Parts: sequence; C-alpha cells; structure tokens
Amino acid sequence: MTAALVAGLLAGYGIAIPVGAVATYLVSLTARTSLRTGGCAALGVATADGLYALVAALGGAALAAALRPVLVPLRWASALVLLAMAVRGAVGAVRQYREQRLTARSVRDPVHPARAYLTLLGITLLNPTTVIYFAALVLGSRTAEAVRPLEQGVFVLAAFVASASWQLLLAGGGALLGRALTGHRGRLVTALASSAVIVVLAIRMLVAP
Repeated sequence: MTAALVAGLLAGYGIAIPVGAVATYLVSLTARTSLRTGGCAALGVATADGLYALVAALGGAALAAALRPVLVPLRWASALVLLAMAVRGAVGAVRQYREQRLTARSVRDPVHPARAYLTLLGITLLNPTTVIYFAALVLGSRTAEAVRPLEQGVFVLAAFVASASWQLLLAGGGALLGRALTGHRGRLVTALASSAVIVVLAIRMLVAP
C-alpha cells in the first residue's frame, strides 16, 4: 500500500513539475483573471493526469500499443490547440491594452472558471506524452503478481493529488504575478511573453522525433 502511494506521488510530480506550454498558460491565465479561475484550470490539468493514471494502471501495455499509430495526429492536434490559445491570448491582450482595460482587474472574470477547467482538461488529454509516461511507469514497476485494485486506486489518487498540488502552486504564483503587474503595460508584456513561449513549445512539439 505504501509503495503504491509513493509510486503515485512520484508519478504525479514527475509529469506535473516539468514546465511546458500548459503550465505557462496556467500561470498567465491566473495572472490575467483570478485565483479562482486559475484554480479551476489547475484542477482540469490534474483531472487529466488522474484519468491517464487510471487508464495506465488498468491497462498500460494495451493502451500504449493502441496509441502508437495515432501519436502523430495527437501531437499535431495538441500543437494546433496550443497555437490557437497563444494567438487568442495575444490578440485579447492587445485589444484590452488599446481599450485601456488592463489597469485593474475586472469584477467579472473574462474566462469563466468552468470554461477554464474544461479547456485545460481538454488540452492535457490531447497530450500523448502523459499517457505514454504513465503506461511506461506502471509497466516498469509491475511484478509477477497482479496489482490489487486497492493498490491501483491508491496509485491513481496519489498521482492526482500530486499533480493537483503542483498545478495549484503554479496558479498561486500566477495570482501573485497578477497582483505585482498592476500596470496595463506590464500585463500586456506578460501576456505576449506567455503567448510567445507557448508558440515555441508548440513548434518544438511538432518537430520532436
């Protein structure tokens, strides 16, 4: 039981900690909106990680084999969604800057928390790296004895908690960043920088072997 708990925590942090396009977008989104919206987006990422951990724990080998023929389409779909997010974020920031509405936070978030949750859930589910990571981890740790359902449940729950804790930490950092950058020019620069990083990461995803 303890081994499953530790393995789940390590798996969750292992996939969550590397900063990529999703993490960059999460921090930027929270800085532009609120901690509530960013927290919902963070839970969207953690939910996807938890779902993939569950699927990998139940049938990692079969899943890895089934996904192998569609990895390229999944990578393209993920990259295109990231590029769309980057363009939309940059265009929205420029429009708000020109209208001088970035001097203070709006009373109402421009992105609804439920929409933020679903958006980050979707983009994380599109990432084939996550499921292959969990599949390889589960396969590598299996012994001759079958893993009991209780241990599988502990592994999945621990992976979700680990991912959620890290994503919420990133959202908290985004909220602090948003408070620090009170000027509309600072928010514009942050949004454009975030979009540029996301574009670079999306391009790297496409050219990766």
